[in-house]
Amino acid sequence: MTTNEELEVNRRRDRLLASIALSSGVGLLLALPFALRAGAEFFLPLTAALVIAIALVPLLEWLERRGLPSGLSALLAVVAFLSVANTALVLIVVPATDWFRILPQRLPKIQATLAPLIDFYSQAQRFVDETVQMLVAGPASVAHRAAVETPGSLLQFAAASAPSAIIQMVFALLIIYFFLAGWTRLRRRTINSRGSFDGAMAVARVIQNVVDATSAYVMTIATINLCLGLAVALALWLIGMPSPWMWGGIVALLNFIPYFGPMLAALLLALGGLMVFDDVWTALLPAFLQIGFHLVEANVITPTILGRRLTMNPLLILVSLTFWGWVWGTPGALLGVPLLIIVQTVVAAAGTPDIAGFLFEQGTLTVSRRKENATSEETDGEDG
Repeated sequence: MTTNEELEVNRRRDRLLASIALSSGVGLLLALPFALRAGAEFFLPLTAALVIAIALVPLLEWLERRGLPSGLSALLAVVAFLSVANTALVLIVVPATDWFRILPQRLPKIQATLAPLIDFYSQAQRFVDETVQMLVAGPASVAHRAAVETPGSLLQFAAASAPSAIIQMVFALLIIYFFLAGWTRLRRRTINSRGSFDGAMAVARVIQNVVDATSAYVMTIATINLCLGLAVALALWLIGMPSPWMWGGIVALLNFIPYFGPMLAALLLALGGLMVFDDVWTALLPAFLQIGFHLVEANVITPTILGRRLTMNPLLILVSLTFWGWVWGTPGALLGVPLLIIVQTVVAAAGTPDIAGFLFEQGTLTVSRRKENATSEETDGEDG
């Protein structure tokens, strides 16, 4: 077999392997969302735990640099996370349970407060189109008042949940702990297992970039959202809104979901204002305040602090939020942006497959021209 024939055989073989790899990859991508959605009880706590663990790696490394062993550092990091989560639960879930419980009793008040707006809308509708008759729905049935025991801590909240939720919570905490406890050893082993120095440096760069980008985004956004929640809570306290810290916590939590979260927070604040105040404009003031604070945060504060390093394409953010929200609901939407950061960081450091080259007869598994020329020169030298 001549050299050209051998190169052609190798090219066809690589072409076949590239076709199989591309077909398998496309099939995996198509099946992955449905598998993640069907196995949400396993994949959701696993993914959330990994994202939280990656965000806690800087705290773990800070503790290890102070001379603490990995196991104790991981335990302290988990305890710190649980403290923050328990504080958020006490500030948000406990008062929100009371608000939800009295909501059926406040429905008549909400209807009475909205009566001027409803009348104005009805008159405008009749003025624009007098031929269309508005259908007036019958009186809404009052929801049954359920005796809900207000949880006072994260443990009580877990105990009040379904057994599967408790198992998922314990599973996630164990994942976070063991990931952090073995992080330093796992990173060292992964780097040392590379066959060359360049490969080890590439792996170390990918790992460090993922940790830095994810932890920087999560901690920076968490700080910004906390300040936003405090500002909203203070403004609501000044206008006499009950449970201002709860509303501030809701605003801070929902602000982790770009675009959709602030809109949902404004709607909830409007509903809460209608449950408290008699005047419609005063009732809508909490929502207007939240929108104003959000506009300043989203257009001035966040771009100034994050800069270009963590700036992402808005289209990719929308796609990520829609995808993970469809797969796992609200928890998936909360994880959408951190997962997008992880994927973008890995792709930027490791490179992307040359799919376009594959489509145009130069697949990623095809022998490069430089290698072909070197092979041809070696063969010619042996023949000479």
